[in-house]
Amino acid sequence: MSKTSDTQDWAVAEFGAADLGDARRDARLVELARQLGERPEASLPQALEDAAALKGAYRFFDNADIAHEKILAPHVASSIERMRAQKLVLAVQDTTFIDYSSHPQTEGLGPLHAKGGWGMICHGTLAFTPQHLPLGVLGLRLWTREVDKPKRDSRRARPIENKESHKWIDGLNAAAHAAAQLPGTRVVSVADRESDVYEYLLRAHALGIDVLTRASWNRNVEEPEGHLFAALAEAPVIARKQLRLPARQGQAARTAKLKIHACALTLQSPLNGSGRGLAPMPLWGVWAREINPPAGVEPLDWKLLTSVPVTTNEEALERLDWYAARWGIEVWHRVLKSGCRIEKRQLESFERLCKLFTVYAVIAWRILYATMLARVVPDIACTALLNEDEWRALYCRIHHSPTPPATAPPLRQAVRWIAKLGGFIGRVSDGEPGTQSLWKGFQELIPLTEMYRIMKPRNINSKSSTRKKCG
Repeated sequence: MSKTSDTQDWAVAEFGAADLGDARRDARLVELARQLGERPEASLPQALEDAAALKGAYRFFDNADIAHEKILAPHVASSIERMRAQKLVLAVQDTTFIDYSSHPQTEGLGPLHAKGGWGMICHGTLAFTPQHLPLGVLGLRLWTREVDKPKRDSRRARPIENKESHKWIDGLNAAAHAAAQLPGTRVVSVADRESDVYEYLLRAHALGIDVLTRASWNRNVEEPEGHLFAALAEAPVIARKQLRLPARQGQAARTAKLKIHACALTLQSPLNGSGRGLAPMPLWGVWAREINPPAGVEPLDWKLLTSVPVTTNEEALERLDWYAARWGIEVWHRVLKSGCRIEKRQLESFERLCKLFTVYAVIAWRILYATMLARVVPDIACTALLNEDEWRALYCRIHHSPTPPATAPPLRQAVRWIAKLGGFIGRVSDGEPGTQSLWKGFQELIPLTEMYRIMKPRNINSKSSTRKKCG
C-alpha cells in the first residue's frame, strides 16, 4: 500500500493490466486505487492529495466509456493466477445491501427492503482456498430495485432470467470463467439458503461447476421418504463434531455437539413456477444438527445440498468446513462498510457509485487477504504482502532502530506489527489481529514508508553480512 517503489506495489499488481481504452485512464485507475487504499476510511477529498487529483477522480468516475466490469477485469485475472496453484477453490457467493438513505439526491438508486432503506444491491463472488484464504473477487453484480415491484404471483411465473435470483447464476458464470482457465483446479460454488433455486442447481450441472448450498425448501425427492427433510432424517449418521460457536448478541460462546447425516438424493423439479418440468437433479444431502443444546438456545441446524459425493466421515466434515468459508465473504462486506465506509460515499449517480464501489471492493479484499494470509501461512516471508521499503520501515518503527535487517521477517510477525500500529495489543488472550486493527495499521504504515524512503541509506539494498536476521 505504498505510493511509488522500485518493487511492484499492490495497485499495479491488481489494476496494472487494465484496458480502459486509453493509457491515461489505465494509469489513473492504478493511482486512484493506490491513493484510496492508503486511507480507505477517508472521503475522496481527504484521500486524494490535491485539487488536481480530486478533479481527475471525478472525471474518471463520470466517464461513460468506463464500465465497472472493465475496472474489475484486471483484478479478476490476478485472482485467477492466484487460484492456479490450488487443487480446490471455493467460489463463495453472497448479497449485501448498500444503504444510501442519507444521500437522497443521488440519481438512479432504489428501495432496499419492504421495511425501508434506499440504495443499491451488491452480489459478489469471492474465491477462497479450503483454508479460507481469499484469493480475490471473481464477480460483482450491482443493481437497484424499481420503486413499484411486480406482484409476487407474477414473479413466480417469470423465467429465471427476469428475476433477481438470477444473481446466483451470474456467480456461477464468474466461477465457470475462472474454472475454464484452470484445468487442474476444482471450483465449488458455495452459497447460503437463498440460493436454493432449482435453475441454479441445474445450471451448475450444465457448466460443470460443483455446488454446495444450504437447503431452504423441503423439496420432493425420488427416495421413498418423498421429501428432502424426511430423507435426511432417515440418512445414516456418518460423522460427529464439536463446533466452537463464538458469542453472539444475547448469547454466550458455547461448544455445539453435532450429528452429521448424509445420503445420496435425487431432487424432483418444482411442481409450480419457472422450474416446473425441468430434469431431476442427483445430489448429496448433508444434515448437521445440534444435539442437547442449552435451554432457550436455538440449536444449530444446517441442511446442505452438494454435487460432491459424501460417503465418509472425512468428506462430511470437509463439506461443513467448505460451508463455513461463507464467513469470509461476510467479513468482506463488513470491511467494505466499516473499513472503507462505502455507504458514506457521495457521488451524483448510481453509475458513478458502481465504479467507485468496484475499486473499494478490491481494497476491501486486500485488507481481508492480509488478515487471513498471516493465519494460513504465518512463516513465509512478509514480502508476500509488503514491498521492501514497507517491511523495512515497519521494522525500524517497531524496534526504534535506524537499520533494518537483511532478511524479511515472517509474515505473521509483520502483520502483528502492522496491527500494533492500528491499536492491537497482542496479549495471549487477544488471538490474531482482525481486519479493523489492520486497516488502521496500514494507514499508519504509509507515512512511515514515505519517511523511510527519504531517510534510508543509499546502500540499503546491498547484502551485508553484519546484519542480523529477524526472528
